[in-house]
Amino acid sequence: MSFIIEMLNITKDFPGIRANDNVTLQVEKGSIHALLGENGAGKSTLMSILFGLYEPDAGSIRVRGEPVIINNPNIATQLGIGMVHQHFKLVHNFTVTENIILGLEPRQGLSIDIKKASLKVAELSKLYSLDVDPFSKIEDISVGMHQRVEILKMLYRDAEILIFDEPTAVLTPQEIHELMAVMRRLVEEGKTILLITHKLKEIKAVADICTVLRRGKLINTVEVKNTDEAAMAEMMVGREVSFSVDKSPAKPGEVVLEIEKLNVKNSKGLLAVKDLSLSVKKGEILGLCGIDGNGQTELIQALTGLTKIESGSVKILGKEVASLPVRQRLDMGLGHIPEDRHRHGLVLDFRLDENLVMHSYGHLPYAHYGVLDFYAIRKNAERLIKEFDVRAGQGPDTLARSMSGGNQQKAILAREIDRSPEAFIIAQPTRGLDVGAIEYIHKRIVAERDKNKAILLVSLELDEILNVSDRIAVIYDGMIVGIVDTDKTDEYELGLMMSGSLRKAV
Repeated sequence: MSFIIEMLNITKDFPGIRANDNVTLQVEKGSIHALLGENGAGKSTLMSILFGLYEPDAGSIRVRGEPVIINNPNIATQLGIGMVHQHFKLVHNFTVTENIILGLEPRQGLSIDIKKASLKVAELSKLYSLDVDPFSKIEDISVGMHQRVEILKMLYRDAEILIFDEPTAVLTPQEIHELMAVMRRLVEEGKTILLITHKLKEIKAVADICTVLRRGKLINTVEVKNTDEAAMAEMMVGREVSFSVDKSPAKPGEVVLEIEKLNVKNSKGLLAVKDLSLSVKKGEILGLCGIDGNGQTELIQALTGLTKIESGSVKILGKEVASLPVRQRLDMGLGHIPEDRHRHGLVLDFRLDENLVMHSYGHLPYAHYGVLDFYAIRKNAERLIKEFDVRAGQGPDTLARSMSGGNQQKAILAREIDRSPEAFIIAQPTRGLDVGAIEYIHKRIVAERDKNKAILLVSLELDEILNVSDRIAVIYDGMIVGIVDTDKTDEYELGLMMSGSLRKAV
């Protein structure tokens, strides 16, 4: 059997944690090889070692049968290894071609030969059915197209081994379907793909082989066609996992969160939310879905007081809060799980126990007459760490910065759910989490609904929206283009509304 990549007995330690523990990964040429594991399992670390971002502490790497030392990404590129990162690395006011040739500019005398480069980009785009215009500016094309530009960047550099890190996180169902077709086309043309993903459905749809990691150790490598989703999930988490959210029908009551004719500008001074009206009732989960960049971020920030509202009304239990500062909104019963956990969810240089009392540190039992009670703060952290399975190397003393992204997310969820506010704005609650954690988070969100809380769930994951929501609102270009009952819609219809192709009377 011919292996194009062999990572043999790889071990990598970081302070206080072994990210990869004697892991062996062997990838066949011309295959799509999925790397599956829960958050913090060591998938991204392993791929970062292959791409030269980290060096292993032990073990060896072979590429096309030859031993190699990859200690920086330039060597990886020379060996034909490319990587599409989860967060695209593009210059938005450059054209497609200018982004693709950055650092590898073809010259004609002293000037850059853009014409020659754009011809090669057009050829590659046609060969792999990527359908990208070499002269479009990045800021004028869709997120799905951004990803195609990242793929072209690798192909322009003659990459044969392509690493995709969570590639479908920001795509519509239609774009995911197109990406799968692109992946198959790449393999037909002789490329080899390594796919890091949490999404078992996508592994079943496109991968040939799947390697499962758990807590830094290799659990198994299986043929995808002979393994079902439940078995892969069990290998990944170490126990049986339920994929459906077990919830009774909603019993909505009075309106808790009421938004009327809201207008909000984005950072460029353009209207990002336009005359938007929505209401969320007690005892229901209203899912809000849309392609990333259609006003969701500005809407969330306006509701939570992080950005100025141009006009319109936001009420919590009938009281106007549109002009109130963040803390007063929280005191009036608003809860917020932010989409950007680093900027708005945590103080990264504070300890975990400090982050878990971020809103309530001034009240009993955490403070007496203005003096913090560190014993009570620590006990609170120990309780929440246990209840929400937050994995932190040094327990309550762990610095938030040193925790994995998924565990940072669990800490924010623990803090906000423990407060149990009347109206909950929950944005991307399971971004970067594994199936076991997702199952738990969804149960907790439904439990809050069953306590008669009003929940606005904003997510780019359509599976999550369809599984957890009672009603679904679709946002496109800053406007609500449809509100549907979850049991009367499907991914296809939502995808059409998300792309602006279909509108339903609101």
